[in-house]
Amino acid sequence: MTGADVPNNKGISLLLVDDHPVVRNGLRGMFESTPGFTVLAEASNGVEAVELAMEHDPDVILMDLRMPGGSGLEAITELQRRGARAKVLVLTTWDTDTDTVPAIEAGATGYLLKDAPPAELFTGVREAAAGRTVLSPAVASRLVTAVRTPAASPLAAREREVLALVAKGTSNREIARELFISEATVKTHLSHIFTKLDVNDRAEAVAKGYQQGILGS
Repeated sequence: MTGADVPNNKGISLLLVDDHPVVRNGLRGMFESTPGFTVLAEASNGVEAVELAMEHDPDVILMDLRMPGGSGLEAITELQRRGARAKVLVLTTWDTDTDTVPAIEAGATGYLLKDAPPAELFTGVREAAAGRTVLSPAVASRLVTAVRTPAASPLAAREREVLALVAKGTSNREIARELFISEATVKTHLSHIFTKLDVNDRAEAVAKGYQQGILGS
């Protein structure tokens, strides 16, 4: 690794974001026992992550996605809005299209799965710190498929997920809990869905969803 790849003489500084203390402790132990890394702070949800990122200015943020009290996706979006310098490397167990594509679109530099071996994780953090895109093989395959497959739906992946839950009669609060996002974010998604489908309410949105094949028969 060249000197340009190392942001400071303490190596790469990190912010660890995960709602499970055991996971954070494990990551801290791994990085603190490996030369070239410094763990600055830990956060248990997306809201804490944004505040700690702005306070400590880490080089890389290891970000989980689905967390009560503020999702990783919301945090990535807010960090981009605030112009944070940190590179966000998603580290999660979820590799579905509704997780990977929105995270990358929101501004994540990379996306790794929690079953990645330590060597791959260390390399991923170094690559992210240097501004290079990092993707696990499974995620890279999904993204390539998503790019090559023409979009039949006017809705984004997360909007389709919200609409599917609406079709099941799920309330905004329950949708927020199911997707680990805030109720305000659910309302924003619904507003976008109504606009894109040119409807006025939830019932019309569901009906149009079935008509256009967005929802299964």
